[in-house]
Amino acid sequence: MLAKEEIYSKVSDCLIEALGVDDDEITKTATLTGDLGAESIDFLDIVFRLEKAFGIKIPRGGLFPENILSNPEYVKDGRVTEDGLKQLRDTMPHLDVEKFAKDPNVNNFADLFTVDMLVNYVLTRLN
Repeated sequence: MLAKEEIYSKVSDCLIEALGVDDDEITKTATLTGDLGAESIDFLDIVFRLEKAFGIKIPRGGLFPENILSNPEYVKDGRVTEDGLKQLRDTMPHLDVEKFAKDPNVNNFADLFTVDMLVNYVLTRLN
């Protein structure tokens, strides 16, 4: 079993390759889109690189939710509803949903995707 530090190092390498960022830009709290400049197309590359680096299979929508923000049952007036938050908690335990729940504005959603979130996801997939 890999230690969290080893996973962090490999995740960092994947992000450096996928996003063309410098290693000093990657911190545990760095957001993928805001801090590291990832765009939606980059998420596919990140998933591919993580699968290859760790020998895991990441199901479609397993790392980045696909239909929650576009589902009117889960979003109302630009905010994720309680049902939407429950769906996130149930399907994405690697996300810090509690922090997001304090202000569930859909514009804040991308801030959930941090380097540490990727490390936690890989950790759960390996265990």
